[in-house]
Amino acid sequence: QVQLVESGGGLVQAGDSLRLSCAASGRTFSSYTMGWFRQAPGKEREFVAAIYWSGTSTYYADSMKGRFTISRDNAKNTLYLQMNSLKPEDTAVYYCAAKIGRVAGQPLEYEYWGRGTQVTVSS
Repeated sequence: QVQLVESGGGLVQAGDSLRLSCAASGRTFSSYTMGWFRQAPGKEREFVAAIYWSGTSTYYADSMKGRFTISRDNAKNTLYLQMNSLKPEDTAVYYCAAKIGRVAGQPLEYEYWGRGTQVTVSS
């Protein structure tokens, strides 16, 4: 198993930036493809971005391209999500997740999940 703990969320104003972190423990972090998802109240869980275990391949939801950047530091067992130019519609609980294999955007493909960190963007 791999345990995931997100951090870095908070209350910000529109246009601000935040960097989320996801600390992993347990099995070898570098073996896993990692993803970020988010879920707003009353909405389904939404794919944000994913990164291959080696960091050589990334994949973004169209609405996040250009504003969000996913990265990882395998030496630190940590996944990151840099979020710029935040908008009120980015308000959600953000989750990191882990899977084996290719980058993917479907939540059901991910095996392990963190508990999430709340991001609130005020207008």
